[in-house]
Amino acid sequence: MSGAAETKPLDRSAPSRIAGLLRHLGESGTGGVRLSALAEASGLPAPTTLRLLRALVAEELVDFDPPTKTYRLGLGLFRLAAKAGNPLGLRDLARPALLRLTGALGETVFFLVRSGYDAVCIDRTAGPLPIRSFTGDIGGRVMLGLGQGAMAILAHLPADEQEAVIRYNLPRIRDVTSLDEAFLLTEIARTRDLGYCAAASGLIPGMAGLGVPILNADGHAVAALSVGSTVDRLAGERREAIAGMLRREATGIASRLNPFDETLRRAGAAMERPPRGEGA
Repeated sequence: MSGAAETKPLDRSAPSRIAGLLRHLGESGTGGVRLSALAEASGLPAPTTLRLLRALVAEELVDFDPPTKTYRLGLGLFRLAAKAGNPLGLRDLARPALLRLTGALGETVFFLVRSGYDAVCIDRTAGPLPIRSFTGDIGGRVMLGLGQGAMAILAHLPADEQEAVIRYNLPRIRDVTSLDEAFLLTEIARTRDLGYCAAASGLIPGMAGLGVPILNADGHAVAALSVGSTVDRLAGERREAIAGMLRREATGIASRLNPFDETLRRAGAAMERPPRGEGA
């Protein structure tokens, strides 16, 4: 096609052509698609497909990977999608659950989100008792596997990611505790069986906790709710009752997750580089 043809304005059928290309990219998975395959799938000439793709790349709706010469959906598209459907961000979505739990239990409740090898506290509601925790205040970071909320997340990751996290975090955890790999594997199995984690009580003297995962549509943890309290207040039947309340709230949050929320899309990104900072 000539240079003049390449630069001509898009005709009225362009929106449907663009929508078709985006659908094909969305159905192709994460590996990306080459120009020839997209042209064939869309029924468009290759030069027309290339012209449309270049426009979408310029708008950050599509990403182009030069080494592999493949196209995939871009982050700009997910930013737009995040504004559709559920308008609440993850923290706003969970806030009412935290307030209900603290109001009903009189306990401090934490909302943790996975960030690579760590979990980050993005919200908390404080009960009347002074509580010490690994995450500390909002913004605190803790290694996955250390503490009840972070263990609840680790126990419900895909097997390959779970293994990678254990390999990376085990030396870090050993630096601050006496926990070993056998403990982590045992607690992962127990947490999956119970649906919550109440282990590791006593790592902070006098303190105890209970954490439940918040699962995405694939059944993998992206976040967790956890209660921080004293050992005597998280025992016996009360512990089981609290676990049930946390699970109900976690299920409610999970049912309203926006899969395009950027907080969720970043959940595993930090596995590509060392985490910044350590949990307290």
